Amino acid sequence: MSRKGNKGEFVSALGIIFEIIKKISDAIKAFGGSDDDLRRVLTENGLAKKIAEVIMAGKQKVQETYKVMVDYGLSLSEMIKFGNYGWFNDDITDKNFPLQGTGKQESELVLVHLNRNATTTEVREYMKEQGLEPAKIEHLLAFGATYPELQREFPIIALGSVWVSGDGNRNCPYLDSRGGKRRLDLYWGGGAGHWHEACRFLAVRK
Repeated sequence: MSRKGNKGEFVSALGIIFEIIKKISDAIKAFGGSDDDLRRVLTENGLAKKIAEVIMAGKQKVQETYKVMVDYGLSLSEMIKFGNYGWFNDDITDKNFPLQGTGKQESELVLVHLNRNATTTEVREYMKEQGLEPAKIEHLLAFGATYPELQREFPIIALGSVWVSGDGNRNCPYLDSRGGKRRLDLYWGGGAGHWHEACRFLAVRK
């Protein structure tokens, strides 16, 4: 590539950067700010990260609605049986995850995907902003039974049900697939609850 071509690309890139800065500067001034407020990006710790989070929030998508019927006439073990899982964690029992509900209740569920590594707190906050609630284990099991193949594509977590084991570890149920088997397991991800960007989080539409 010629030097002239490189220079043209460089100038073009500078033009785009200038337009971005001007756009942000104009927005700040519209709120009564000044150029000094824009300079805070260079001097104030964490401000650039907050701006990046706002920009990236536009990429965070809530997936389509999935309707399920939760039958509270079934025990938890019966719900697991209907899911026809190839393997499930023995600690997922009626005692550790007691159900609260009556009759048959239809729920609208969505899969939240932040498209980045995230903590449990960040996921919960995002759901709240979107008018969603973390799904419970009965929603997860109804989802697994109704849409059995989705868990082969990515892990699906229900943050609305938590079991604290005897050693103090917090655990929530999730669906995934390993070795060709659909699985129902428990995980929390450490104290802060760090989750991989591939994870989807099941939520209930209020």
